[in-house]
This record gives sequence, structure tokens and C-alpha cells, in this order.
Amino acid sequence: MQVVVCSRPGEMALVERPTPPLAPGEARVAIRRIGICGTDIHAFGGNQPYFEYPRVLGHELAGEVVAVAEDVDPALVGHAVYVIPYLHCGECRACRQGRTNCCQALQVIGVHRDGGMAQTLNVPASHLVAVPTLSAEALALVECQAIGAHAVRRAQVAADELVVVVGAGPIGIGVLQVAKSCGARVAMIDTNRDRLALCRDALGADATWHADDDVVARIEALNDGALADVVFDATGNPAAMNRGFDFAGHGGRYVLVSVVKAEIRFSDPDFHKKELTLLGSRNATREDFEHVTQLMAEGRLQTAPLITHRATLTALPERMPVWCAPGSGVLKAMVTLDDAEAEA
Repeated sequence: MQVVVCSRPGEMALVERPTPPLAPGEARVAIRRIGICGTDIHAFGGNQPYFEYPRVLGHELAGEVVAVAEDVDPALVGHAVYVIPYLHCGECRACRQGRTNCCQALQVIGVHRDGGMAQTLNVPASHLVAVPTLSAEALALVECQAIGAHAVRRAQVAADELVVVVGAGPIGIGVLQVAKSCGARVAMIDTNRDRLALCRDALGADATWHADDDVVARIEALNDGALADVVFDATGNPAAMNRGFDFAGHGGRYVLVSVVKAEIRFSDPDFHKKELTLLGSRNATREDFEHVTQLMAEGRLQTAPLITHRATLTALPERMPVWCAPGSGVLKAMVTLDDAEAEA
């Protein structure tokens, strides 16, 4: 089968590998769509924590089940599925509490083990979800939107609260759409005016501000003189993450969805004066995935407007450096594999 391998930062190659046999409990998925995530971009650029090379990237995955191990229900074959890429141990304290997204021994497909930039991928059948009513491209974007859904659930966003989302990338847009479904008012901040226009004109943002604006004044004007009830950072930018503390109001919550190789610093007196709640949000649970697909089915969460670029698997090694370059205009790139490219 054909596989795209990231051998070191900045280098990708299309190679041939034998199709591995199915282990007990596994299903073989013919990959149809691969969403390119910020994690993939950071790994390609050499800036991804918890990462080793060489690695087959790809964890935003949709495909068709083409084979199953002997102990897996054969009725799964032929179903269109998305992949839950977080492989948890089921035994640690976090797993026992239902927080499988932050398992102590977590293995993420495409990060800690080889992922789906390949014609086929063997996956534990328990981590495949069939949703026949959604397109392959929608299924490939469930994972990144589930990350936003998990962050919103962590913050317990309520109706009429003012939510400020810093970073109008795919995950920030996921936060926007899920928070809107909760009845919140949502303002988006970014340096990219095209992304802000998309959020305002197509995705329901109540306000959009450029990062160079006087954001504190804008928040206060929108919220009767108060700062935000909830702030989410989805930038992956340490300076933006530090600045986000200034946007949260007294009694507010600040949720860091991004992960960076940096220290995050804040003023302790200001933090205590406001009695802020600081939350990390990592990955998503099955509950979040199911919530996202329900919102998609109801037409309350859009994915098509996010996709700006496409390429085939064979063209990916040439396209990846272009997509990662500053000014590329990529919001969400999608890798496509048709029936001829996917092997059983």
C-alpha cells in the first residue's frame, strides 16, 4: 500500500509498505478523506510536543471498513466510518473517571503511532463510528470539531454568556459553533480578516475583531462594561495565550485548547482579583464526538465552509510545504483518496 511518511521536520515522501495483518479486535479501513490538522503542520515543522520521527501523520480520518478480524462483527464491513484516534488504556485513574481523552498512557493515532496518511489503516474496531447520513468530508472533520465541543463542555458554557474565542482556525470555529448551539454570544479574534469574515458572515459569530484592535474595549462595549464570561485560546501562539488572561472578566473561565512548547505566564494578583478559573482542554471523548455528529445532522454545525484546499495522497508530499508556508491561505486542507487509490 502507499503511505506518506514524515521522516524528519520538513520532509515527506510517498513510499510503499506491505499491508499489515489484522490484530484481534481490529478493522481495516480504506481511507477516503484525511483532514490536515494543526498537529500535522506542527509535526511537519518540527514544533509538535510528544512527537518522534519518522511518523505517518493523519488522525482526522474518514473511510470505509473493508475487512475485520475474526473476533469483530463482520456486519461492520462496508460501513462509512470516522476514526476516534485516541487510544486509551482503560485502566488509569483518568480512564476510570471517564476522562479517556487525557489517559496517562494515551496513544494518538498519527502522533504517537502511525496514522492515516495511507491507503488503508488497521484500527481497533471500538474506535470506529459509522454515520451513514454524513459525507466523507464531514466525517473527516468530526475529530477537530469534537475538540472544540470538549472545550465548550469543560467550560460549562451557558446561554447568554459572552464567549471570546481567540483563533479562528478549525478548532476555534468548532468552539464558535458549539458555543452558539448552547445559546451563548460569541466573539472571534484573529489576525486573518478572511477567517473573521467567514465567522461573521457564514458561521454566526456575534462579533469579530482583529487582534490589533483594542480588544478589551470591544469586549466591554459588547458586555455592558464587563469582560468576557469565558475565553478560549485556539491559536497555538504563546503570546496570544498570555494575552488572553486580559480578556476574562471577574469570575470568568479561561480555557487553553492549544498546546505549545512554551511557558505560559500571567499576573498572579490579577488572576486572584478576578478569581479566574484556568482550564486545560485536551482532545475529546466519545461523548463529544457524538455531540458533534448530532449537531451536524441537525444542520447546526457546518464543515463545508472550512475546506479551502485539496490534494490527493500521491500529491501530498509536494503540497504539504506549500500549505504550511506563511500566507498560504489554508484554513482546512483535505486529502482525498478515491476507490482506485484505496486498497482492501
